[in-house]
Amino acid sequence: MNLIIDVGNTRVKVAVFELDTVKEIFVFDKAEILSEVKKIISIFSITSSIVSSVAHFTEEERQEIAELLNPIFLDSTTNVPFKNNYKTPKTLGVDRIALASAAVNKYPNKNVLVIDAGTCITYDFITKKGEYLGGAISPGIQMRYKALHEFTAKLPLLEPNELQNFIGVDTNTSIHSGVINGVSNEIDGIIKQYQKKYQELTVVLTGGDTYFLSKQLKSVIFAHPNFVLEGLHTILIHNLAND
Repeated sequence: MNLIIDVGNTRVKVAVFELDTVKEIFVFDKAEILSEVKKIISIFSITSSIVSSVAHFTEEERQEIAELLNPIFLDSTTNVPFKNNYKTPKTLGVDRIALASAAVNKYPNKNVLVIDAGTCITYDFITKKGEYLGGAISPGIQMRYKALHEFTAKLPLLEPNELQNFIGVDTNTSIHSGVINGVSNEIDGIIKQYQKKYQELTVVLTGGDTYFLSKQLKSVIFAHPNFVLEGLHTILIHNLAND
């Protein structure tokens, strides 16, 4: 069995894979990573593992994880199953590397646009030749709500809410319209930009806001909430096969 560890700024997602099947997914606070990983490896017979982190480990944490698992620590030098044509490959986030890897594995020989709707909304494009070209980064839904609240004197901090009408009739519904309608039209508009240049385009939506946004969008998409974990597993298998 393979262990996939995706470390965010505050939360950790861990998946146990048997062949290509996810057996179980665990989510916990970053502060609990060592104790939780120990529990998981006491339950499952783990043979290989990979760690992806957008947050920094302490040297002590990294060393202990290395001793527990001897994992691949994903970075810009890791062998991946696509050609990276990003102008500054060393600055490409590990989450975006994972998404590109999932795209070439799940949709081989296709032009794929992966949209990851989380803290930020990232757009990553991989050609049918397996070439990663780049994409875009914009503020996510929660970030937009917080910005309206924190950079003004009187606007309230709201939680995301489905739109009943795109015309806001008071302050709250105007904020919801501005954020949700704005994000939805941004995503639909960017998809159309890519479709004009690449007519045969597969669009994948992933991230924490996947299900919420999929109901708002006009474009045809494939929803894969665990696409990063699948991509990390793809990278692990790719490296094991090339050892």
